[in-house]
Amino acid sequence: MSTRKTVLLIGGVDAHVDRFTALGVKIVLIQHPDKVTEHQMRAVDVLLVVDYTDWDTVRPYAEAARAVHGVDAVVSLTEPGLNPASRLGDLFGLTDGRRHEVSRRMRDKWLMRRRLADRGLPVPHTAQVSDRASLDAFGERAGYPFIVKPVSTTAGFGLLRAESPRDLDRVWARVRELDGGRTDRGSTMFTVDGFLMESYIDGPEFSVEALSFAGRHVVVAVTEKLTAEEHFAELGHAVPARLSGADRQRLTGAVEEFLTAMGVTDGPSHTEIRLSARGPVVIESHNRLGGGHIVDLVEAAYGIDMIAYGAAWPLGLVEPLAAPPEPKAAAAMRAVVREPGTVTAVSGVEQVRARPDVLAAQVSVRPGDTVRPLGDNWDRLGSVVVTAADTDSAVQLCERLVRQEIRIRVEPAAAPVPARAA
Repeated sequence: MSTRKTVLLIGGVDAHVDRFTALGVKIVLIQHPDKVTEHQMRAVDVLLVVDYTDWDTVRPYAEAARAVHGVDAVVSLTEPGLNPASRLGDLFGLTDGRRHEVSRRMRDKWLMRRRLADRGLPVPHTAQVSDRASLDAFGERAGYPFIVKPVSTTAGFGLLRAESPRDLDRVWARVRELDGGRTDRGSTMFTVDGFLMESYIDGPEFSVEALSFAGRHVVVAVTEKLTAEEHFAELGHAVPARLSGADRQRLTGAVEEFLTAMGVTDGPSHTEIRLSARGPVVIESHNRLGGGHIVDLVEAAYGIDMIAYGAAWPLGLVEPLAAPPEPKAAAAMRAVVREPGTVTAVSGVEQVRARPDVLAAQVSVRPGDTVRPLGDNWDRLGSVVVTAADTDSAVQLCERLVRQEIRIRVEPAAAPVPARAA
């Protein structure tokens, strides 16, 4: 009888499939119709194309796959697949029965804040948006600026900053425009299901990349983040973060305490946290790998393939990390951004990509495309990822390549002609 294990993989990208292929396991992939690739069609053993974000749709397909093929683990390493995968794992008796509850708390920012407050951990002033008056009331209580964001979307979509009472009409209009709809760029697999208000947290932002093994959390890396304060789009990452040993310990200790409080026991996590004047405060967290090429940075700097761990651990095919790794190099990512307008020319990408110290370089726009005002991560035009001996060198190299070697000419949008008085 074959002892080959079977994974039911919910969503994901080609790299996720490749890590399971390397393990030699049978892959039953349930993939969203918008996300199927030719590589996945060739690489997996069984492909079921279905909208896995709809529980009533995905459940019978998953149950049929289990009945026919057997399932040793249900796994997702992508944001929209986390809740259905954890729910199926609980349903099939493959988990402790609480994974879906934990996953929901991690995705739903309101549930997350309530959980942390109940556990006595630091949280900003927080409330749900109910109507226009709730914005006024929150501003009076928490002060300005404050942040308004969807409860459970991703990539900074719909994130708003209220600067003063005069700003609230604009914020409320945007909330009404987005609430109840779907995300309209990048991934359209998320529904905007309510908004949250939070007091603004000062201080530099980092993310902590961790792997959890049966309740033991191992911090793999602390990522230094470059964000735009006016809209919080992520413009860059670097590892190892340039921190004192004491500050690093404060951040990692806070994240380990956070993960335990949230009930996370296994798998990868990506926690965004600010080192504020009042100490470390978690902004949000995800029971998945970090985006924005963070996994590539971590592997270049630490030699740890977090995707491989995320794939192998649920199947019992890897030993847990004994301790946090020591860095052997550094790596950085910088986003390609330009002023709004129309793209007229793009060059330099292939030359940058060919450099031995460049891990990745890509630009998503072509002549004729429109450059939108930067509002969230999906408005970025591309990225460059590099490696170097230390973080300073990696950041300097990456910024030079993005600003000088990647050449994108943009014709500014014409200013509107003011109406003439009658």
